[in-house]
Amino acid sequence: MQWDNIEKNVEGGIATVTINRPKALNALNYDTLKEMLACFIEIGESRDVHVVIITGSGEKAFVAGADISFMEKLDPLSARQFGKLGHEVLNTIENLPQPVIAAINGFALGGGCEMALACDMRLASDRAKFGQPEVNLGVIPGFGGTQRLPRLVGKGHANELVFSGKIIDADEAGRIGLVNRVVPHEQLLEECLILARMISAKSPVAVRLCKESVNNGVEMDLDRACEYEVDLFSLCFAASDQKEGMKAFLEKRAPQFKGE
Repeated sequence: MQWDNIEKNVEGGIATVTINRPKALNALNYDTLKEMLACFIEIGESRDVHVVIITGSGEKAFVAGADISFMEKLDPLSARQFGKLGHEVLNTIENLPQPVIAAINGFALGGGCEMALACDMRLASDRAKFGQPEVNLGVIPGFGGTQRLPRLVGKGHANELVFSGKIIDADEAGRIGLVNRVVPHEQLLEECLILARMISAKSPVAVRLCKESVNNGVEMDLDRACEYEVDLFSLCFAASDQKEGMKAFLEKRAPQFKGE
């Protein structure tokens, strides 16, 4: 499928999705969100995609936020619809069966920061900038920033960013745990691909159940979460990947996983 505002490329089990509105710094409007939703639903249903990378086109921005020229015209009802669509897209990203890596190549502000938060891992260019500057516009974050950010970096760091609207650099984002690591700008995509290939070589069944266990278990109390982990652990033994993985280990060879 072809889209006007995004690009998707699949190679070697890795899907790279690029937000492609460089003149608008890849800002999110209604059409872009609808295209993203369709794209990620398509990816989630694919057995050929094992890992997803999300990035932005151009040299300046990952996603600079929601499109203010679009939002300026909204009334409360249409703003609610826009916010609900944004949440639907980011929830779809967060709940994809495949791991998702954010390749943050520039500004990740507002909705862009929120999109990064919905990913499983975040690698940042040393040129990247992060923030939730919505208070400067008289609104609050609307795509999950007040919820995912404190869960990731803690309430204090999140409150400082959300209440002040300040923008931080990549090193500060790394220090507070907003990103996994910071890499030289020119190496960003290759570093993401290295990580994606490493994950893609593992059992797709096991990786997907790992993601399910982390995402669902983190919201449970520890006893219930550990019981949930045991349930998914035992489920692995119904898959041919488990038999292949353990047989290959004992035979001292590389496993040939089929995702079954």
